Amino acid sequence: MNKPIISSDFTIEDIHKIREYNYEYTKDMALEEKLGYYNSAGMEAEQEIRRRKALKCMKRDNAW
Repeated sequence: MNKPIISSDFTIEDIHKIREYNYEYTKDMALEEKLGYYNSAGMEAEQEIRRRKALKCMKRDNAW
């Protein structure tokens, strides 16, 4: 299954596409594989959040 194409509006349909993709992608994985998949995705998301927070702080500090 191909990765879903997410609209710029991010609708409920997009959420359904993402959930369906994740289910299809992980349905035949062993528990250890699923844990690795979700943990790595979580770490990537955490890094992205930190990066965006740092950018927000830089923009705020430069505005003064």
